[in-house]
Amino acid sequence: MKRIINVVEDEKDLNELVKRYLEKEGYIIHSYLTFDEAYSHLDDPCDLWILDIMLDDKSGFDLLDEVKERNRNIPVIFMSARDKEFDRIIGLEKGSDDYITKPFSPKELVLRVNAIMRRVYREENRIQIDGYEIDENERVVYDNGTPLELTTKEFDLLMMFVKNKGTAFLREQILTQIWGQDFYGSDRVVDDTLRRLRRKMPNISIRTIYGFGYRLG
Repeated sequence: MKRIINVVEDEKDLNELVKRYLEKEGYIIHSYLTFDEAYSHLDDPCDLWILDIMLDDKSGFDLLDEVKERNRNIPVIFMSARDKEFDRIIGLEKGSDDYITKPFSPKELVLRVNAIMRRVYREENRIQIDGYEIDENERVVYDNGTPLELTTKEFDLLMMFVKNKGTAFLREQILTQIWGQDFYGSDRVVDDTLRRLRRKMPNISIRTIYGFGYRLG
């Protein structure tokens, strides 16, 4: 599920730059240039707000109050050209999750956004399957709270089945999806990887369809 971010910044070029970088990261971005424009979308679905403190004749702090009144758990990041300690303190007191001072690197903002998304929505990103818990963002599988050591291909193979539960796959299809069309080697690599995955996750219900391939569930 793609996360939705609302960006409120009255400097158009910076607004577009932030929007472009976050979209490259896979987020859905709604960008607004004024307080009133953002205010009219307060009740729209959103997973994170990025707010400029100075918005025309109004303040990002006022917008933060409105955001938190509707959903006190939604994360908020402040952007400001004012590197003042009291601004940071006010933002934290009002419930902001981070504060970044202009000028800043868009890549730094992306890293901060990713960190907040992982922290706030971690539980929602966990998948339950056959008694195991999968954190897709962290790429970790837990067995009763204990992390399992899966290789990259083992995890990719697992997620292919999890996201297509009930679908039967030929070895050739698995090979193409996990190893790519340019892979040169035997399709036995699928069987070997699946064997290791089953050994590490003995309760996973990936079934062998003889003469065809494999299916989860």
